[in-house]
This record gives sequence, C-alpha cells and structure tokens, in this order.
Amino acid sequence: MNTSFVWLVACNFLLLTSGCVKVEYSKIKEPAYLRVFNNLNYVQTLGSKDNKVPFFCMFINPVVDASGMPVSAEIVGDFLDQRDAYAPPYPSHIGNSTSVNNPEYPGKENVLVGSILNGFDLSSWAQVPSGKVRIMFAYRPKNTVPFFQLESQLKKDILIDTTINLTNKEVYTLHLLQKDFVTKKTGVLLRQEIFHKLPLSDSLTYVNFYNMSAKGYWEADKSLKEDNFLLASFQGGMKDDMNIYLSLFEDQNLLSKQGPTIPGFKGKYFANVKLNTESPAVNPYSSFPIWASKSSNGITTNIWQRFDFFVPGMDITTNPYFGGSTDNGGNWVSVNCLQNGKIRMASNDNAAILPNVLVNIHSGKNNPATFATVNTIEVVNGKVYLTTIQRKYAPPIY
Repeated sequence: MNTSFVWLVACNFLLLTSGCVKVEYSKIKEPAYLRVFNNLNYVQTLGSKDNKVPFFCMFINPVVDASGMPVSAEIVGDFLDQRDAYAPPYPSHIGNSTSVNNPEYPGKENVLVGSILNGFDLSSWAQVPSGKVRIMFAYRPKNTVPFFQLESQLKKDILIDTTINLTNKEVYTLHLLQKDFVTKKTGVLLRQEIFHKLPLSDSLTYVNFYNMSAKGYWEADKSLKEDNFLLASFQGGMKDDMNIYLSLFEDQNLLSKQGPTIPGFKGKYFANVKLNTESPAVNPYSSFPIWASKSSNGITTNIWQRFDFFVPGMDITTNPYFGGSTDNGGNWVSVNCLQNGKIRMASNDNAAILPNVLVNIHSGKNNPATFATVNTIEVVNGKVYLTTIQRKYAPPIY
C-alpha cells in the first residue's frame, strides 16, 4: 500500500478524533505523566496589594533568548490560573468553559494524556518527556492573548526556573507554592505518586492529607488574609501539627441538619498531618468502607463525610469551640464532603465544603452505582482542596 496514503489517513483520523492535535506530543517516546497545580492563592488585601497577580505560563524545556526571555518550548501550558477547590477524576475542563483560564495542567489543554494504569484513570495527567527537564513559570497578564504574542516587556518576568527529574511511566503531581508567608518565597514541590502501585481494596475509599501552607501563615494578622465566609474555619489557617477525625453521615439529602452518624464513625481518629512544603514524600493513605451504612445495598450508598482537624490533645469530645466563632487560633478546622460541594448545612457550621469523596455514576445497568476512590485533601493558606482519582468502571447500559 502507498505509504503516503497511509500517513494521510492516519493524520486525518487524528484530526477528526481529537480536534487540533499538536503533533509534537506524539514524539514523546518515553513519557512520564505530570499534573500541575498553581497553589498561589493569595488575593489583593490591604497587606498584599503589591503582590503580582498569580497568573502564569508554564514551559517545559524552554528555549530562551540572550536576555533569558522564553521564545519557544517543547511544552507550553499557558493561562495557568489558581487551582479549583475540586480536581475531579476526569478532565472536566475541556469543552465546558468559554474562558481560556486553566485551573490546572493539562486541564483544558488538548494534549496526549495518560490512559488506564493498573486500573486507574490517568486522563488528568499529561504525557511529558522523562529524564531531566527544565521547567519555568513566567508571570503573564490576565488577558486572552497567548504568551508568545504578548509584547516583549510582558514576557520577561520569570517566577520559577528550575530542573526536575522524571522517570519514564511514573506519575507526578507538581505544586507551585508560596513557602514563606513573610518573605513571600515561592518554589515547587514535585510529588511522585504511588496510588497505582498499592494493593487497594475496591470496597474502601482512601484519603491522604497535606498541609502545604506557607510558613507563618496561620500566625499572620487577619488583615493579610482573604476575608471569605465560604472558607469558614480554614481562612485563618490551621496549626502545623493536626490530628484528623472522620465522621460518616447516613444521608446527604438531609440538609436541615447533619443527620445521624454511622455507628462507629463519629469522630473516629483517621490521620495526622504536618506542615510541609519541602519533602516530596507521599503521605500515608487512610481508608473507610464505602458500605459502612446498614442502609447500603452493595450497589449505591448516600453517605457523606466530615473531616475535623484538631491540635493534638483535642478531639470531638473535648472541643471547646463547638457552636462558637470560626476564629479559634488555628486549633480546629473542618470540611464537609457533601454532594457536589455547593451545599451548606442549614445550621450554623464552621466547616468548609467540598464534594463527596465517593463517586456516584451510571455504570452498567445501575444508575447510579457508587465507586470507591483515592483522594488527596490539601490545605494551602486558608483554602482546602480535593483531588479525586477513580478506577476504571463499566460504561453505562441504557
């Protein structure tokens, strides 16, 4: 068969199935898998009005001119905005937004991504070159002009220029962080994930926790922090060493109050988390059974989760702040993982909100079916974030 014809058919197939394909990504022969979050979540306050807007263009293996200005790169992740509170287990940003702003990388980028690795969906991780790679983050104006089309004077403000080492076929999450709240020192934290290598049970949901807040954040004056009631107890920050307690509730449709807890899961010790912006080590996963409720039928469950963070020496039974102000000096913060993360308790509650860590989705003949997940909850400078990873599941049957 004519090889030119075969090549043409292949190219047309790529264009039809994935839109505007960037051919250079197909040249990655030994890829690593990378996901990038911009955790620089500061806002303009009286104390931080001189801070630059944390909006970036990311370059992997950039080419720079004599002045150090990037002129091209092997991989470009433009319009990198502050991360969303929820990073779902699939690339939900593609096709669902009219904004160019990207809450993570790859996010909206139409690039080659990971597939199914040991049963886990890696479609939210981009394929990138393995080995030693140079990575750069440049400030850019918050507009819709692509980076390389900006005026020259707007392309020279580099925040981070460093190298990272990536191993072929390994999974990485890279965080852009503020490491010191007083000096405003920034840096990156590259974590090599291990969830796909662990012998995890299909009937347990796993969660691990990180406090990646800047040194000195929780001690800083309120005027330097975002005043946002939606952040609830987290907005003031939490102390550097916290124990985490899990409560499971029976029914997330009972929104007038928290509802009954599941026996054995009211303020159960779950994990410990310490401040860390330097070590790339993966924190241990803790788990709970998805069929903990007696009302569960083995197909679907409507339970939801609450995580309370207390300084050592305090717990649910000794909490002196319950029912009072959310300003407790960083000794207690909490988060409800409830429905889609948009529903608040009708009662006065100090908890921030995130989506349920269980995934309910149409699978096979069951609509919905409940699936266990692997989750990471990260606290950064008064905000709390959830990343959920899901196993492959059977497609729906209609």
